[in-house]
Amino acid sequence: MNVLEDAHRTTASDHARHPTAAIGHRLRQPLSAAAWPAAVAAAALPLPLFTSAYWIQVLTAAAVFSVAALGLSVLYGRVGLISLGQIAMLAVGGWTAQRLGQTGALPFWLVVLATGVVTGLIGIVIGLPALRLSGLYLALITLMLAAAVTIVLTNTNFPNGGPGFLGYDPVKSGTVPLARPAVAVGDTAYFRYTVVVCALMFLLAIAHTRGRPGRAWAAIRQSEHAAVAAGINVTLYKLWAFALACFMTGVAGALLAASAGGLTVYQFPPQESITLLAALLMAGMYHFAGAVVAGLMLKAMPALLDTWGVSGNVLLIVFGVGLVQTLVTSPEGIAGQLSRDLARLGARVRMRRTTS
Repeated sequence: MNVLEDAHRTTASDHARHPTAAIGHRLRQPLSAAAWPAAVAAAALPLPLFTSAYWIQVLTAAAVFSVAALGLSVLYGRVGLISLGQIAMLAVGGWTAQRLGQTGALPFWLVVLATGVVTGLIGIVIGLPALRLSGLYLALITLMLAAAVTIVLTNTNFPNGGPGFLGYDPVKSGTVPLARPAVAVGDTAYFRYTVVVCALMFLLAIAHTRGRPGRAWAAIRQSEHAAVAAGINVTLYKLWAFALACFMTGVAGALLAASAGGLTVYQFPPQESITLLAALLMAGMYHFAGAVVAGLMLKAMPALLDTWGVSGNVLLIVFGVGLVQTLVTSPEGIAGQLSRDLARLGARVRMRRTTS
């Protein structure tokens, strides 16, 4: 019997003698995993008290893009499926939300939920190539699909209150903004509303990774052949991952539509998905907290450079150098480094307590 088996037996026997402790242990695990999104959201809620109206809009956009990065973190970080279509799904989510909400007949929460369902179904269709492709080939396919979405939206435009299925009237100029919920009409209240919804998306992703889908995704990432041999339905769980990622990104698109007051196709260039991937790699692809950092890198950093009067092109240089540094020295990214440093700090604190 090896040490791991002995430890497992000891833990199992302890839980058998103390069932209440075992239940508490099982409850603490998901609660601890869900603690950090709640803590980040709680820390973000009072930020409007210390920032200007401009920065409230920037932070709202950062929260939205963190959910788009979260979808990519689920696909690549958990399943090993690389997608360069997240920005396109953000655009589809924005289009769907504006179309559903332009009449004002549906409440905002229902528009957001329906948008997520629509983009989730589209994600299943996008995920079909993933059943036979992977790596660079899958990345190219999803990038071409993103370009196709851009072409379609360029010809159809975003809804502006017009008649018909597309809801676009070429005579009218501009777009009709998506009405915000009654509890969050102002920018400050809407920022807090967005933060809460984004935190729920992170909790949804964590719930998946802590449950059966997460175990199946981990097995698929290790080896598809081994996963099939273990009785895992690889087709189901791959499509599930795409559906979840696109659902969350669609919700983010709906939040963005109400935040921006009107969307255009030029806000969603296909190459932005590559920037999103680079930012997430630097921030931490394998840690959901990295998605929060990636959202800040994509939206807060350009705003900060603009405030300092620095050209936005400098950001491409920063991303390039940072990406090389991450791949060479720390593949876990910023979030991975912080997690490791916090774990070491906690271990030192516990050691000092035991020795004192």
